[in-house]
Amino acid sequence: MDETSLYLFCGKRADRIKALYWDGTGYILLHKRLTEKRFQWPRDEAELKKLTQQEFRWLMEGLSITQTKAFVPGKPGTVC
Repeated sequence: MDETSLYLFCGKRADRIKALYWDGTGYILLHKRLTEKRFQWPRDEAELKKLTQQEFRWLMEGLSITQTKAFVPGKPGTVC
């Protein structure tokens, strides 16, 4: 395992993630729970993939990691 590896584990309910991170001197165990959403999690080995930093941020926020755009740009003079 290199110094930038992070391994994620998710249960059946997909509302909690545990992570193992190696900091060079030992492992750090992290835990995150979503209160209203579920994590987008692969259902089988074929869906596994390496995440970019942006996809990881989306995953941690309970968003889809397959977004084509992070936001919809507005037009000048309009209010959304």
